[in-house]
Amino acid sequence: MSVEGTWNLSISTPIGKMKAAVELRDQDGILTGVAHGAGEVVPLHDIALDGDRLTWKQTVTKPMRLNLAFDVTVEGDTLQGTSKAGRLPSSKVIGERRTAPEHQA
Repeated sequence: MSVEGTWNLSISTPIGKMKAAVELRDQDGILTGVAHGAGEVVPLHDIALDGDRLTWKQTVTKPMRLNLAFDVTVEGDTLQGTSKAGRLPSSKVIGERRTAPEHQA
């Protein structure tokens, strides 16, 4: 299963819904990615795909500095799961793939 492409995420946090976009690419069998949100672009770390379960970590600085851990299930062009920031309660995450990657022939 491929999770490559740009995903639009909606994260239901204790301080309201936050929007973000995550770009995932497969480079020689290794998933890489960045997240766009709140006016910043941050790299994704520890990206792992196990069947339909996708996990990754990222650090954001807006609205405050947080280390986030995402754990989502991918189904076609949609995903859902949770985002956890330290000791804070988990936030519900939903998303859909906006664009799939263009593969070069």
